[in-house]
Amino acid sequence: MIHEDFIYITDKGIYCPYGRFYLDPQQPVDRAVISHAHGDHAVSGNNEVYCTAATAAFMQLRYQRNAAKTFNMIAYKQAFTINGVEISFLPAGHMLGSAMVLMTYDGVKYLYTGDFKLQADGSCEPIEFAEADVFITESTFADPAITHPDPVAEIQKLNEIKVNILLGAYGLGKSQRLIRLINDHAPQKKILVHHKVMPLCAVYEKDGFHLGNYQIYNRKLMKQQDEYVYIVPPFTFDSYIRATGVKRLFASGWKNLQVNQNDTLFISDHADWSDILAAVKLVKPQQIWTLHGNGERLKAYFEGNIFVKILN
Repeated sequence: MIHEDFIYITDKGIYCPYGRFYLDPQQPVDRAVISHAHGDHAVSGNNEVYCTAATAAFMQLRYQRNAAKTFNMIAYKQAFTINGVEISFLPAGHMLGSAMVLMTYDGVKYLYTGDFKLQADGSCEPIEFAEADVFITESTFADPAITHPDPVAEIQKLNEIKVNILLGAYGLGKSQRLIRLINDHAPQKKILVHHKVMPLCAVYEKDGFHLGNYQIYNRKLMKQQDEYVYIVPPFTFDSYIRATGVKRLFASGWKNLQVNQNDTLFISDHADWSDILAAVKLVKPQQIWTLHGNGERLKAYFEGNIFVKILN
């Protein structure tokens, strides 16, 4: 029997009362199961954290002493138990170390996606699904009107831009994917990376996900017009709003973050509408519970076929 209260939202985040743990808590808690290292899923200050080794490495790099009191680093598909709830991690395809959380309790399987994507990505582990009774999915882009374009076609747009490019991107996950894509599909470009992004890249390299050619930013190089692409995090990108001699682009799945009408770079690390539907077919759930977005369209789409509950 599915426990309708297996997880619910509290002021600290997603709570599982049966296992007495939180999933991706928004405030420090005693026991946290963390899907990946982005700041909106992995806060500092938790007492005990269960996550993949890469997620622990990113959190320790970002938060240092305050990352967590104790890390339990779990390999993909390695089963562990917290207060009677059996848990295992499956690759989520979102970024290096990202995991979907498969939880089994009273014979019922609950699959929490965290953030996930189906698109191929040479900078992280490819997604792997498991069948579950309840599919607890992000719904960031759960809208039939949203279709994410082919990332290769998007990155090949850079080949037509002959001036230097200031490329804004989130430092963790997106930047590393862009480095890999540019090396593979716009190899004549010379990649410069912001100094705060370089240590994150080092974790990728250490884990065996080689990104190709890139080097730390050098101001003198960017003064030359030699097809440089300077990848910078948002705060730096915003501070260079008056930069001259460069084409400004921001890589994102969000339309409002595109800064040029003529030169867009729609590259998302989330599932779009068709990807979520494909995931449902693979998971074969009896119920769908939605998080991190608007689940109303999924509820309407599956009405009469699969029960959909909106948790947020």
